[in-house]
Amino acid sequence: MMLAGLQITGVEIERVSLMNKDSLDLTSEDLEAIVDADAVLVAPSNPVVSIGTILAVPGIAEAVRTTPAPVVGVSPIVGGDVVRGMADRLLPAIGVDVSATGVAAHYADWLDGWVLDEADAHAVGEVTALGVRPLVTDTMMDDPDVAAALAQTCLDLADELTHG
Repeated sequence: MMLAGLQITGVEIERVSLMNKDSLDLTSEDLEAIVDADAVLVAPSNPVVSIGTILAVPGIAEAVRTTPAPVVGVSPIVGGDVVRGMADRLLPAIGVDVSATGVAAHYADWLDGWVLDEADAHAVGEVTALGVRPLVTDTMMDDPDVAAALAQTCLDLADELTHG
């Protein structure tokens, strides 16, 4: 099954469309797992073809929007560059700025906390202005210890958002 289709002209992506998303059936238990979660963490993955595809599955976006749990994401953009993949080509195709703030703004209607890399500390005020709680740390998961620390940072932020 193909979920994402790209229309490419030269090196510029003009449009991204998701196909067959309505053919996926989630159970009520699947959606309840999101709504009833203690925290929802959004990985620093491609906002268009990874996170966007997941949110396009019927019911997922609404579950993420309505969960009382804090939703904390990690920016996939570090210092204005994508960590890997082609989000820098896909984000402009959907009208999103290729920046930590641009992705936070794209997610802002369901995002409570946003973890930015130290290279993007300058964006804290912009993220705060979106109504999202920023936190700055090392997000480059180049070894298991950094990855574990980042995961704990996200959980700590979720706990802070819940309990103050």
